[in-house]
Amino acid sequence: MSEPLYNTAILRLAATIPHQTRLAAPQGTSRKVSPICGSRVTADVGLDSDGRVAAFGQEVRACALGQASASILGAGVLGKSASDLRATHTALAAFLKSEGDVPAGWPDLEIFRPAQAYKARHPSILLAFDAAASAAEDASVTASA
Repeated sequence: MSEPLYNTAILRLAATIPHQTRLAAPQGTSRKVSPICGSRVTADVGLDSDGRVAAFGQEVRACALGQASASILGAGVLGKSASDLRATHTALAAFLKSEGDVPAGWPDLEIFRPAQAYKARHPSILLAFDAAASAAEDASVTASA
């Protein structure tokens, strides 16, 4: 029997999202919306001198899966570069399609294995990582200008 899509671990993560306060003066911001379910995540970042996330804030209005994903992101985003975050987003998308492994350095994303069979849930799971990567990319462009 397969593991249920919504389980205690997902619900626990959804209830404990780190960095839920938007930054007052972010270097980069991105808002992503799932066209399928209307879930949305807004991410703010501040980068250090090496281009790594030093400050992070997010506003999450998503289903339990999107909230759980934002929770995992929030727990591991500090110290990551824009390219790290984009690579994780790409690897997570491949993992959800059963075309790759759990993204390196993010073992907690294994929790979404049951969602592989539910393609309509993938956009919500990907939102937080896409928003964070886009915000960091935006900040990187601004910092180099």
